[in-house]
Amino acid sequence: MRVSADEPRGITAILGPTNTGKTHQALERMLEHRTGMIGLPLRLLAREVYDRLTTKIGERDVALVTGEEKRIPPNPRYYVCTVEAMPIEREVDFLAIDEIQLCSHAERGHVFTDRMLRARGRLETWFMGSPTIRPLLEHFVPTARFSSRPRLSALRCAPPTSLSRLPPRTAVVAFSTDRVYEVAAQLRQKRGGAAVVLGALSPRTRNAQVALYQSGEVDYMVATDAIGMGLNLSIDHIAFAGRSKFDGREQRPLEIAELAQIAGRAGRYLNPGTFGTLLPMGDFSPGVIRALETHVFPAETQLLWRNSDLDFSSVRSLIESLSRIPKRRGLKLMAGAGDQRALLELVQESVVYDKLKQPESIELLWEICQIPDFRQLWFESHVKLLQRLFLQLSSGKEQIDPDFIAERLTRIDDIRGDIETLLGRIADIRTWTYVASHPRWLAKGSTLKDRSMAIEDRLSDALHERLVLQFVERARSISLGLKRPRPSHLTQIVSPFAVLLEQYTSKEKSNNIARTVELAESIINGTHEQFQVDSRGFISHNGSQVAALEAGVDLLHPNVRLTLNFDPGPGTRSRLTRRLLAFGRDIAETLISPLRVRAASQLTPAGRGFVYQLEQNLGTIQVEQSRDQLEMLTKRDCQLLTSFGVHMGQQLAYVRRTLSASSVIERAALVTAHYALSGVFKDIQLGSESFQLFDRIPQPCLTCIGYGAIGSIAIRADHYEHVWSELVRLSKARNCAFPNHLALRFGLGPEQVTTLMGQIGFSQLPSGRFARQPGRQRSRTNRRAHNNQPQSRRANYSPAARRPSE
Repeated sequence: MRVSADEPRGITAILGPTNTGKTHQALERMLEHRTGMIGLPLRLLAREVYDRLTTKIGERDVALVTGEEKRIPPNPRYYVCTVEAMPIEREVDFLAIDEIQLCSHAERGHVFTDRMLRARGRLETWFMGSPTIRPLLEHFVPTARFSSRPRLSALRCAPPTSLSRLPPRTAVVAFSTDRVYEVAAQLRQKRGGAAVVLGALSPRTRNAQVALYQSGEVDYMVATDAIGMGLNLSIDHIAFAGRSKFDGREQRPLEIAELAQIAGRAGRYLNPGTFGTLLPMGDFSPGVIRALETHVFPAETQLLWRNSDLDFSSVRSLIESLSRIPKRRGLKLMAGAGDQRALLELVQESVVYDKLKQPESIELLWEICQIPDFRQLWFESHVKLLQRLFLQLSSGKEQIDPDFIAERLTRIDDIRGDIETLLGRIADIRTWTYVASHPRWLAKGSTLKDRSMAIEDRLSDALHERLVLQFVERARSISLGLKRPRPSHLTQIVSPFAVLLEQYTSKEKSNNIARTVELAESIINGTHEQFQVDSRGFISHNGSQVAALEAGVDLLHPNVRLTLNFDPGPGTRSRLTRRLLAFGRDIAETLISPLRVRAASQLTPAGRGFVYQLEQNLGTIQVEQSRDQLEMLTKRDCQLLTSFGVHMGQQLAYVRRTLSASSVIERAALVTAHYALSGVFKDIQLGSESFQLFDRIPQPCLTCIGYGAIGSIAIRADHYEHVWSELVRLSKARNCAFPNHLALRFGLGPEQVTTLMGQIGFSQLPSGRFARQPGRQRSRTNRRAHNNQPQSRRANYSPAARRPSE
């Protein structure tokens, strides 16, 4: 049941350890509201949640907003964002922040604290996270209601284990890239290979590596603590390869809360999980083990904070406002953030400082300073890039020279090199994707963002291939098209030609797999406009058929069946299915959702019920079936429905915009899938005023595509009313001729004309005219249709005009 707009519910804190279903519950709650927004800690997690939501309700209603990726339909109802990218100035009914305990994070804490203090939903706000944040939430958000969630499965400590004895479905967590590579190489030798997950991977590479693990191609994963933040993987055991990490300033021991976040990735839903260490490391102390198993940790004592009310009147004012000391207990000033360091460096340059005369230029500089340093190798180099961007944007054109970006994209667009080289290029391209995604920095219609994202995809595919070649044993790589192993006892007798042939075959398979992966990813990442559906329910991507709609739980929620001419692999197959399912759900959602959204806030319950009936029939219903609902409509309901584009005829009520040719084809696709009509609309010109019914199509199916049947002619709803009104006029006479203009307009032959007249009680005379059959009375329906009495509430969609205003 949708939450009523007049039921504000305030602020709720949902706290608990990992695997408690907090994020899932927040998403379900958000969908109960008319509009909503959720902030998530990782770009990868935001994309995962976006995919989940679009699978459920379609892409038309969901926006994805991160620093580097923005998928924003014309009128989204729900926003899925990284916390930094949340457009908190946009008012929504429901707002949620995940992993709220990151308010104390050394690098990002001030952003989470700002959202905790300032971001609110109009009706309801949720904060989800660890119980360690509760005392500070109680202090800073005293009106919050708290709800605890227990972990769904048990988490237990296992003894230290060697790599050769690790159980399947294990993730080894290391805290440096070199250590990740070292462990992955050892697992390749001892256990056949491992998938690799690093924070520096692009979403595309990360998804490909996770699919390698999830599909069972490899039984092990080696990762940094990047897996500790909400990514849902089927992991049974977490093995720690270290207990300290470099946090950007120093090598320090991991805190218990950090250990818990990582260990908690073991066990999903009701399946128990275990954690432990890798030999020769010793076991955790009894106190740490007890804390991790019972999920009881020391509470946070301070939140990182930085003033968000910035003063751009001068450079000095901006720096002072950024350095303002918090006055509330429990807040600690965030010092040394990367954007602030970049600002202090840039204002030292005279070529920059000389342009900082107006508040607008100072605000522009601060906006540029917030471009992330994805490479994180040489800070001075990052500052130099920011300087060049500022000088271009402040030169008077207020846009970046596209040739400047294009030249750098050309340098990066190179898939040669080792893993580290490709990781560096991906970090570089992420910077340019971020810049190209800014709404004001490039000319309208620029294709540089698309080009940048395409380069990232190519680099990501190449990186995945390098990771598989380096860390997955050849015997495990057969299904990926990599080199096939040769039995050792044949090694000495294989001819040089056979070796060359095998190498050539392996290379061809590798190329084929690479092309398959590229094609699959292009479908998964395709925009809504790249997909089409025909009246038979077949979905195409850029003209190539990829899937077919099938019957789902109801007409509005079809399922999909892949019809690909290649095997994408288990992991990719599920992602493809989710993507195409999202498109399928979009078809139905687009037809009527604009009307539903407007109706929800303006119509009475009777009006909303009538709109619901329209929705269930894809935009057209028979008036006789909705008589009870129509009787309860108020005068304002009728006026509003008319303004929304709803027309009420004598026989059919319909939404005008759903009768366009493209909409009728989409409706036919949904009807074909749900009723298994098997191509009955294939040779019909859908969207035309009328068509011949060569096959028998049930009237409910015709109504759902926006047509009514008269004899063997299907007539579109808006013209059907004209024909019906002519028949009503004729039914008043005792002797009449059928109007030829109707026969000509709709292609009615003598047989159809005779049938029509028979339906209203006339038989044909030898002269060709029609006379009322003796003893035949007009049907009750026909009498109502022309009676023009208040109880009819039919003609011109003005029944309530005669009802006293309520």
